[in-house]
Amino acid sequence: MNMRPSPGRRRTALFIAFFVTGLSMASWVSRTPAIRDAIDASTAEMGLVIAGLSAGSMIGIAAAGALVAQRGARFVVLWGMVAIVAGVATVAVGSAAGLGWLVAAGLAFFGYGMGSGEIGQNVEGVDVEAALGRVVVPGLHGCYSLGVAIGGLLGLAAGTVGLPVVAHLTAVAALTAAAAIFLVRNLAPAVGREPGSDLRRRVPITQSFRAAVAVWTEPRTAAIGVIVLGMALAEGSANDWLPLIMVDGFALSAAVAALVYALFGLSMAIGRFSGGFFLDRFGRTPVMISSAVLAVVGIATVSFAPGAALGAFGVVLWGLGAALGFPVALSAAGDDPVGAARRVSAVATAGYTAFLVGPPVLGLIGEHVGLRSAIIVVLVAVAVSTCFARAVARPTSPVEPGDRIDAPSD
Repeated sequence: MNMRPSPGRRRTALFIAFFVTGLSMASWVSRTPAIRDAIDASTAEMGLVIAGLSAGSMIGIAAAGALVAQRGARFVVLWGMVAIVAGVATVAVGSAAGLGWLVAAGLAFFGYGMGSGEIGQNVEGVDVEAALGRVVVPGLHGCYSLGVAIGGLLGLAAGTVGLPVVAHLTAVAALTAAAAIFLVRNLAPAVGREPGSDLRRRVPITQSFRAAVAVWTEPRTAAIGVIVLGMALAEGSANDWLPLIMVDGFALSAAVAALVYALFGLSMAIGRFSGGFFLDRFGRTPVMISSAVLAVVGIATVSFAPGAALGAFGVVLWGLGAALGFPVALSAAGDDPVGAARRVSAVATAGYTAFLVGPPVLGLIGEHVGLRSAIIVVLVAVAVSTCFARAVARPTSPVEPGDRIDAPSD
């Protein structure tokens, strides 16, 4: 029981962790039209409900860096899974009861589990990547996207046969709980724990705050944060709004909208599973620039397409373009193993800031101009991220606070 699992077993465990997280996310998103009707929410009100997901994510992200440093990544991943299970179950109950505030509360639990768990999973992933000597992190995120695709298809099937939301989400919660039990045995216990950390010593809040702020004094980390801000907004806005964009913007049925959302998840999965090849061949910076351009074209197509068929094609481009932004940025943040947990946490915080601000802002804008016009904001944010793409290049020497990023190696 005390033996460290092999890198292969740890990678398999991480595959499952990312997959069930994506499946859980898609299960909720694919049923958003039904949940919106159940709680009788307007577009703006739905944006506030969805903001519960991002608020919980921000809390999870803020806590995860210190928790990983003190308790290890496995501890954070496991408790994140517990929060996801509780959150999905609460969303199910809130939908059945027609209570928007309860759905928002469930999303907050879900967001905490996803946000904190993502930090632990990525710290583990970077460590496995180093142990195996090849690119792993994009493939892990590919499993998340595969879970999104399958979850979207299951959501389509559930909506088609009239399966109640409460039954659908309860089954997903049970599956996630089973995955958490598997993770106990197959993740290493001390990955990410910083030398000299004392589990019995409570770190003062001011000290933790200073450590978190100090990370942002590193120009490379700050630039990566800008990149992930735009790319996470591209991914998160689709996760939050895509089914409703297809329903309200293209007059599609909820079932067909769920299918289009599954297509988005499949496109992201393809982009992430193939990402290792392109990253090894061309390097991070060219891949990041190409991804951002592809995402811009896809979002613009969805926004301006005259018909649903062309809009669906734009969704494919959107998914392919958004696929590698977040995982490549997180992998870049973990290049230096010293302080990797805090850097990954800081960069992920930038991403979840986009998740937090995006839903209500897009909802408020969409209330006045429509969701298809509102996503132009996302297009601009992704375009800006290309200006900082050089920051994800592998450093030629260990990253230190104040280092410049003038000599990227890829």
